[in-house]
Amino acid sequence: MRLLVTGGAGFIGSNFIHHVLEETDHSVVTLDSLTYAGSRDNLEGVLDHPDHEFIQGDIRDRDLVSELVADIDGIVNFAAESHVDRAIDGAEPFVSTNIQGTQVLLDAALDADINRFLQISTDEVYGEISEGKFKESDPLAPRNPYAATKASADLLAQSYYTTHGLPVLITRTSNNYGPRQHSEKLIPKFIQRAAAGKSLPVYGDGSNVREWIYVEDNCRALETVLESGSVGEVYNIGSGEELTNLEVTKRILDAVGGSKDQIEFVEDRAGHDQRYAINASKTTALGWEPEWSFEDGLEATVEYYLNE
Repeated sequence: MRLLVTGGAGFIGSNFIHHVLEETDHSVVTLDSLTYAGSRDNLEGVLDHPDHEFIQGDIRDRDLVSELVADIDGIVNFAAESHVDRAIDGAEPFVSTNIQGTQVLLDAALDADINRFLQISTDEVYGEISEGKFKESDPLAPRNPYAATKASADLLAQSYYTTHGLPVLITRTSNNYGPRQHSEKLIPKFIQRAAAGKSLPVYGDGSNVREWIYVEDNCRALETVLESGSVGEVYNIGSGEELTNLEVTKRILDAVGGSKDQIEFVEDRAGHDQRYAINASKTTALGWEPEWSFEDGLEATVEYYLNE
């Protein structure tokens, strides 16, 4: 399969491209506008791969997207503004890229009659949950502008399946961590600050719970859904490993030999969801399961960032 991977120079996208080119027979065209969150460095080792082509460009560029999709079998759309704090400061770039950009891709995919359109989403579209785990059939209740734009893109993609029969699949993944993640995100940020002896700013009392998945496990799941998922369906991807932000912080400090005195509790983020947790049984039924424990994944991640 010849894939157009958008946002492929970012965190999860670049890891997915490495995985696909190293572990499958698929070829890849990467489209990325190289904003602050994307870098050619993330594709080091595969930029010159014979089955890979890199294009710098924006998913909102209809002419460019149409030209690229004409020779494509499937689209995997990672391209998105994704940092919640930035969305709270200003939502316009999120609406433009995450919703309008997805529409451009969907229109081009429809015109080209592609075989697969995999929309990469997030568990944040469900909102928060105090007990139990979200299923794919649960209603969407996003609580911040980033999550709202991702939920909107999901609904738009689903409408193209219902209305036009476009072979759309959607994945909603829990918090990813691992190599190549931007340093504004919690785990790489805290690893680097902890190693430098700096304070680690923890929102509120640190009791917010997230489900963490190592990025390589997520990439394998995405490949599984792309190849074996039923079109028109949504698939949750998670590890089942839930930790509070404070527990993650303490584990990072232990891993780098830092001190608990570096923890600094700061004013909580506006609209901060208390807990996310998802039921991934629909994806495991396709034959996938996570292989990395949080302990092993964090060890590999710490080693990556300390040796950059």
